[in-house]
Amino acid sequence: QVQLVESGGGLVQAGGSLRLSCAASGSTFSINYMGWYRQAPGKQRELVARISSNGSTNYADSVKGRFTISTDNAKNTVYLQMNSLKPEDTAVYYCNARKVALTLDYWGQGTQVTVSS
Repeated sequence: QVQLVESGGGLVQAGGSLRLSCAASGSTFSINYMGWYRQAPGKQRELVARISSNGSTNYADSVKGRFTISTDNAKNTVYLQMNSLKPEDTAVYYCNARKVALTLDYWGQGTQVTVSS
């Protein structure tokens, strides 16, 4: 099992910044990807950004150039730096860890990000 604990959400004005953190514990070996998803009211959960175990990243088109995903492997922590936030970024953000070989996904409890206009 992998436990994921998120922090860093909150309320911010448009144009502001927030940094989300997700600390992983438990059976963290063999995690291939860690990432951030978000779900706005009435919408499906969508991928925001993810990073592979070899450091490659990919982002949703809507956040490219504004968000940056990074990891601190020593702390088993993944970060999402969010700049130039927009009201449409408002959502619950979920941390995800994926073990491809085992087809396992682990999720955090979610953290609310609200961007006011």
